[in-house]
Amino acid sequence: MGAFCSLKNLCEYETSKVVRFQSVSYGSLKWTLHMVVFLYVCYVLVTDKRYQKKDSVISSVHTKVKGVVQTDSRIWDTAEYTIPMQYPIAKAVCSSDVSCEKGHMNPQSNGIQTGRCVKYNATIKTCEVSAWCPVESMKGAPVPAVLKSAENFTVLIKNNIHFPKFNHTARNFSPKLNISCTFHKITAPACPIFQLGDILRTTGENFSEMAIQGGIMGIEINWDCNLDKWFHRCSPKYSFRRLDDKTTTEYPGYNFRFAKYYKRPNGQEERTLIKAYGIRFDILVFGTAGRFNVFELLVYIGSVLSYFGLAQFVIDFLITSYTYPCCKTSIKEYYFRKKCESALGPKWTLMYVSYVDDPHIILVDKQLSTSLQNIKGEIVQLPRDNGAFTDTTKLAAQCSNRVPVLAKAHEMQPLKSEGQTSPSHDRPSWCCCGKCHQTQSFREQLCCRRKEGSCITTSALFEQLVLSRSALEFILLYKEPLLDLNSETLNNQLRHCAYRQYIHWRFGSADVESSALIPSCCRWKIRETYPSEDGKYSGLERKN
Repeated sequence: MGAFCSLKNLCEYETSKVVRFQSVSYGSLKWTLHMVVFLYVCYVLVTDKRYQKKDSVISSVHTKVKGVVQTDSRIWDTAEYTIPMQYPIAKAVCSSDVSCEKGHMNPQSNGIQTGRCVKYNATIKTCEVSAWCPVESMKGAPVPAVLKSAENFTVLIKNNIHFPKFNHTARNFSPKLNISCTFHKITAPACPIFQLGDILRTTGENFSEMAIQGGIMGIEINWDCNLDKWFHRCSPKYSFRRLDDKTTTEYPGYNFRFAKYYKRPNGQEERTLIKAYGIRFDILVFGTAGRFNVFELLVYIGSVLSYFGLAQFVIDFLITSYTYPCCKTSIKEYYFRKKCESALGPKWTLMYVSYVDDPHIILVDKQLSTSLQNIKGEIVQLPRDNGAFTDTTKLAAQCSNRVPVLAKAHEMQPLKSEGQTSPSHDRPSWCCCGKCHQTQSFREQLCCRRKEGSCITTSALFEQLVLSRSALEFILLYKEPLLDLNSETLNNQLRHCAYRQYIHWRFGSADVESSALIPSCCRWKIRETYPSEDGKYSGLERKN
């Protein structure tokens, strides 16, 4: 049986229930929001090419620098640098051999200490080190820069890229390249030959000033490729920016050291140590390529469909929020009742109660430990379907040649002008109308009133809507046209029909038949009018 139920659940389909409001303002707002979302989605789709499959670039770069400079009587090319002078560091100053530790190496020094304190000049002694002599000078960079004319040097940048997902390869130069061209942002944006001075001027820097302490410049090559056949484009875009912080006072600019080694005829090895200040150019290559892909398009469409729910969210907020003055409170309440339906989860058995002297429907969802009459429940609003009940009652009244007098579920016509019924000797303590019967069940200890007064069974409406035989027979025939009105079980059918009529009248909904409770006085009045043959009663027949 369990396996059969599981298989049945697999074959079920669920869908959302839609409440449609006929409103020009809300309808216009919905389509306005939908149009805004649609335009935004289309804009992002086209500008960001969200319909394409993307791939990152793999790149290699090769450069060639050309240029010659003459200073005084010497010719400098790109391989020439200045030679710095020597100077002792402060931590190497000593007074005796005790101050010098053999084998000690200071990161700021130029070698490893021998343990001896020797004269540097007439006034200063320093710790002797085993190192290349003479040691490196601490003197700063020469001013002005020796190779300030290097701003006229040119550099050729050869850049090859590959997009493995699309097996597409490209480069930033072609065999037809005019080797005499020089890059210019407007006149020659595709030329891969750059003048060093132009690169710095583009970023607002001065080559002669920057060349003194040195610096780091970035040459950015961006490949934004569209590999669609109908709009193929794959060419680099160049941009420049300074990468080092020129405002810092600690280790400013850019410099590096290198040495050239020589050996004299007598076998003594020498070297020339060069500390070079200059401008380093870092070439940064990045980019992506995209090609149309149906799957990517479907994924994007699926991800943006939720954006159209924004219209529903905004309108639902306007409908359900009382803090936003978009329309009258009465209209908000109407929309709210149509859209929202409260359904409390039952802790015990749900019970709905209606009193003739209370206009509200009361919900009781707790276990009873005393009379139901004494329980204070929660006021609820039930969905009303008085239309079918009213139409059926009108037809029944017309067929019986009586004038229908109908009321809402929480209203009642004036009671008959008779005095309040005095309590009898067996009147239950929880009864307020004097018509209820004794019972041991807490669930059945319910009166039609909250306070002392006349019973609802004495009203004209109760007689006409609940007890009228002609009306009840018509309702039964309305549902079962071939019903035998001479059947021995007719009384049972009339009695249960009267129960349902009372519930429709007092609660305004047929959906609560299984949970609505009929007061003891009304239940017994119906039983007295349409008694059971054996005197046994099972109450209202519940729907499966």
